[in-house]
Amino acid sequence: MKIGILQLNFTVGDFNGNSEKLVSAYESAVKGGAELCVSSELGLCGYPPRDLLNRRDFVESHDRALRGVAKRVGKVPLLIGGIEKTNQKTGRPLYNAVFLVEKGKVRGVARKILLPTYDVFDEDRYFEAGDKVGVVKIAEKRVGVTICEDIWNDEDLWPERRYRIDPVRELAKKGMDLLINVSASPWNIGKEKVRYRLLAEVAKREKIPVIQVNQVGGNDELVFDGQSLGVGVKGGLFVRGAAFTEDVKVVDIGRKEEKPVWARDEELVFQALVLGTRDYLQKCGFREVVLGLSGGIDSALTAVIATEALGKDKVLGVAMPSRFSSAGSVADAEALAKRLGIRYQKIPIEDTFAAMLRSIAPARNGRSGGLTEENLQSRIRGMTLMAISNDSGRLLLTTGNKSEMAVGYCTLYGDMCGALAVIADVPKTLVYRISRWINRDREIIPKNSIEKAPSAELRPDQKDQDSLPPYEELDRILESYVVNEGSIQGMVKKGISKALAEEMVRKIDISEYKRRQAAPGLKVTTKAFGVGRRIPLAQRFDPRGAVSRGKGNL
Repeated sequence: MKIGILQLNFTVGDFNGNSEKLVSAYESAVKGGAELCVSSELGLCGYPPRDLLNRRDFVESHDRALRGVAKRVGKVPLLIGGIEKTNQKTGRPLYNAVFLVEKGKVRGVARKILLPTYDVFDEDRYFEAGDKVGVVKIAEKRVGVTICEDIWNDEDLWPERRYRIDPVRELAKKGMDLLINVSASPWNIGKEKVRYRLLAEVAKREKIPVIQVNQVGGNDELVFDGQSLGVGVKGGLFVRGAAFTEDVKVVDIGRKEEKPVWARDEELVFQALVLGTRDYLQKCGFREVVLGLSGGIDSALTAVIATEALGKDKVLGVAMPSRFSSAGSVADAEALAKRLGIRYQKIPIEDTFAAMLRSIAPARNGRSGGLTEENLQSRIRGMTLMAISNDSGRLLLTTGNKSEMAVGYCTLYGDMCGALAVIADVPKTLVYRISRWINRDREIIPKNSIEKAPSAELRPDQKDQDSLPPYEELDRILESYVVNEGSIQGMVKKGISKALAEEMVRKIDISEYKRRQAAPGLKVTTKAFGVGRRIPLAQRFDPRGAVSRGKGNL
């Protein structure tokens, strides 16, 4: 049996565009000999639609689009991910569904049974859970159809299962020759390996091929990698979709199986950030960006990502030196711009800074220096970049990394100004790794930007390590406390100083108000600051005095 895998980049709410993309891919796969075509979860409306699902006109537009696509589908059936009204007076009003379309009509539907409500997912907010599994007969094959999370509850793989039922086991009882999983699985580091392991175990246990068709593209903070998979009964791959790009493949489920080869994390993170940046701009209606170039590694990496995503003529880098900026940093910023071929401007802020100091002097009662003047420089730079953005229509990118955002080493209405925080989920140590990977063949990011001690250059001889521990230590604390939600006691057991752990945890907690006002950041780790992490601002829990037992000691 030949399956047409339609790994496509859908835009939330673009029913006309999504429909045309879907039909075009379907027709291409049919010409390639496909006997069944499969698209991704909620592809017709785009994923995640979030509170748009509460709008009646959104649901009605979806239904019109479904009917329109169905009319253009011939005798080769197509599985379309979309939404279905429950028509019930109680419960949620919609199902997350997959429609089987054939010969101009919708002739079957499968409903998602397991509704994820954790991290970035909130499906129980909108959807009613399906209550039964179903097997459909296509081209003389009994095909089981599942939707994303339905396949993520295998009792042999997860020591702690989130749900009481396993739809795959229920389907297996009915008997099937092929298992299909339509998915919108956002990427984070290592996710592609976890998906493969999951599908391989199911395929080997049930002795059937498993095909997962995953969405690709960036939608707000989430980046979907594609990498759709076909896994055979021996647990090997017989097909894999391209990473971070659209792909339409026709594959025979009896094809020879191979062992997977995985790309490096640095490469995949870079590709994810490039795709996320490109799609954020295009789907929001922007074509060009502006960002500040400090000569440091964070702004350099952001500039490389933007250039790769949009093209060198669409990127403007602006250096804004003050009295504390080193000549080397300005030179590094200019060197990077020349190597990338992007537009470059230098706008000194010294006159504005001096004028502001004079202006606010009466209110300072003779005080000088300190955090006020450091943040003032950052805010002048933010104001300058926002003015350029307003004047030119360019989207402003922020350049702060996850480590800085975690402990509040950033300035509200200063370097946090912008519409997209490209590397906000990239820890500083990973910033270095990706930058060295970028320079693997030739020097793109200036060597000095990578090797010099990081500094905000807001006061004489300032270094990040004046205020923070080495980034290797900080990122260990960040991984333990934020990602793994562990305790201070657990960090101490891992060899981290208790005093340091307490200090950094305090900084992480008191900086929540800053992050609440930050630009959306592209998610690449298992736990990002943003929609998947919900910490109250007004609260008095103090982890420094808490006693933690069990799995919290991570």
